[in-house]
Amino acid sequence: KREPRIPASRGPDRKAPSAAAAPSASPHAAAVEAGWQAVRDDGRVRPELLALAYAEPRLRQLFPWTGMGELHFSRCTEHRWTWDIPYIMPDANGTYFVAGPHRNQSVGRAATAQEAIAMVVERLPPGCGPAFLGTPEELAAHEA
Repeated sequence: KREPRIPASRGPDRKAPSAAAAPSASPHAAAVEAGWQAVRDDGRVRPELLALAYAEPRLRQLFPWTGMGELHFSRCTEHRWTWDIPYIMPDANGTYFVAGPHRNQSVGRAATAQEAIAMVVERLPPGCGPAFLGTPEELAAHEA
């Protein structure tokens, strides 16, 4: 039996959950945590950005995914993820650019990962809570 994976980076004030707590995780929490681990394992997102995003509770409850080195957040756990939350792109010299939620929308440049994360959090949709276990279509039906 495999031991549950514990995220490698939790930020300076985060503690890893106890191994005893992991098996009782809900299917939702397990799916979201698996998403964070997959993004971590993928290696395309800057480690500092990933650690700080994970340390932010409002982002940690969402399902993360990557595309072209960008860090995206979805309100559902299954592909084709939602596109209603801004995302963070790496920029030159260790800076970031926040765009979205759609590809033709931009939020602005951020000098630090922390600033980029704050820009995303400020623009979370109203009532944005834990990621829904399912597809965007199932989420839309659930919210109807």
